[in-house]
Amino acid sequence: MTQRQVDGHIVIVGASLAGLRAAETLRDEGFNGQLTIIGDEPYAPYDRPPLSKTVLTGWLPVEHTTLPRLRDIQADWLLGVPAVRLDPRKKQVTIEGGQQVDFDRLLITTGTRARPWPDQQQADLDGVYTIRTLDDAAGLHARLASRPKRVLIIGAGFIGSEVASVCRELDLPVTVVERGPTPLAGALGQAAGSVAARLQRRCGVDLRCNTTVMELIGDEQGHLRQARLSDGDTLDIDVAVVALGSIRNTEWLEGSGLAADRRGIACDSSCRVFSEDGMVLDDIFVAGDVARWPHPVYSGELIAVEHWGNAVDQAQIAAHNMICPPSERRPHKALPAFWSNQFNVNLKLVGLPSIADEVVVTQGSVADLHFVAAYGQKGRIVAAVAINQPRWLPAYEAMIEQRAPFPPMLHAADGPPELHPVPAGVPLEDLPTHSADATATGPWPGPAEISASAMRDPRIPPGTPLL
Repeated sequence: MTQRQVDGHIVIVGASLAGLRAAETLRDEGFNGQLTIIGDEPYAPYDRPPLSKTVLTGWLPVEHTTLPRLRDIQADWLLGVPAVRLDPRKKQVTIEGGQQVDFDRLLITTGTRARPWPDQQQADLDGVYTIRTLDDAAGLHARLASRPKRVLIIGAGFIGSEVASVCRELDLPVTVVERGPTPLAGALGQAAGSVAARLQRRCGVDLRCNTTVMELIGDEQGHLRQARLSDGDTLDIDVAVVALGSIRNTEWLEGSGLAADRRGIACDSSCRVFSEDGMVLDDIFVAGDVARWPHPVYSGELIAVEHWGNAVDQAQIAAHNMICPPSERRPHKALPAFWSNQFNVNLKLVGLPSIADEVVVTQGSVADLHFVAAYGQKGRIVAAVAINQPRWLPAYEAMIEQRAPFPPMLHAADGPPELHPVPAGVPLEDLPTHSADATATGPWPGPAEISASAMRDPRIPPGTPLL
């Protein structure tokens, strides 16, 4: 019988939530060898969800976002030194400065980074922020606390919408500019996004959909002063939050021979990474936001998920599979699940709304902002979203896992007399300027493409070109 691999040297690239939870699982399951964790930021792993919520309001100090340690992992930490190259044959990771770190097994948890404003000179203006790191949140919190005259948010995905909610909670004037037809269209589709649009406007947000920020304008001292929009308007602003989605951190793998591109790192259900020629690598694993893997509920298509819960679940599965005998490997098959609090509304979803072709309200009242909607694709349920109704989601999760028919026949006491599905309105892949957070990414990476600039320029207006 094959023994557990409890010794040797395991390297984790990515000092993240996934990286930390994987390290703890390794120790919990008996790994007693050398453990090294490499991270590009100088900080110990911290919790990212509060950065766009309670940190910005000042309710949670930024230094209190450090993730709790569930046990002593006895690791060597190499922080503030990003990995720059991987040689799978030599089993070496090269970090910034040229140091080479040997490994017996490797786990990649490098996650994502915020997509920057494409014009570097404009992005460098004082007052332009992204929101992804501890430093991002600290800087933006300080600027919001100084009471700017107007905040511009570019992109109405979850991050942009949450920051807009914070601005209204702080009684700050805020304009949200979104290239798509509604907020959250990339994640929930236009039909459900229309509810978010009404909510934002009701809460005092100046929401501009089907509109693009063409230029950020600064003064002679380099301070942000204005934004020029595709509808011809010019806004007077002194803070802009660029919320254009994320870029998966795969560039350092270029030339490594791994199946990695801008969509993530392809792996099997046990989190073992594929090589470019389709071979499974038994000594290299991946987990978290940077991974894309085949989910059994979605016909084996590779999916990528940028959710907190998925990072934990997948990291634990990967760590278990790194040291167990092959016969004891477990698949990662948890359904994507996500939550967001914005504008005094709790939103929770399960499944993949981004692949749906229809959506239907199954329970509650849209007008009262207490409802559940189910998503369907080709006659079966693939996702559900609950607005201030989270207790019903486990039942929908079971239906998704069972591949139940769509529309679902619930006979719920608070359901409508008849179900009336409508088109979900999920935009084309290159339209949204923010991430879908959980989406199908195709069956195979194809020719490796690492470039982070492959996404359509967010300054190009949607629809017909302007004169």
